[in-house]
Amino acid sequence: MACNSDFVTYVVDQCSGAGDITFRKMFGGYCLYCCDKIFALICDDLLFLKPTEAGRKLLKTEDLRPPYPGAKPYFYIAEVDDRDYLTVLIKASCRELPEPKPKKKK
Repeated sequence: MACNSDFVTYVVDQCSGAGDITFRKMFGGYCLYCCDKIFALICDDLLFLKPTEAGRKLLKTEDLRPPYPGAKPYFYIAEVDDRDYLTVLIKASCRELPEPKPKKKK
């Protein structure tokens, strides 16, 4: 599940039109956040978007597959070079995703 950090940086840059995009290394891959909501995973240099109905309506091709063994299926997004498409897709998907849970105080 190793990822090339250059690919991760490229995808984050491509998604930047959707909002404040950050990432965190997890489980050998990366979680992508937009305004603190986890919206996607990068595993094996492939982009996987959390499934939402709004996202489904905008997909050029629906390809549901697990990003890693044992994971729930996500939308596989092959069009990482299309910045405008990613922006629209991520904005629509994030509107349907729940707000992040407040962090517990230590």
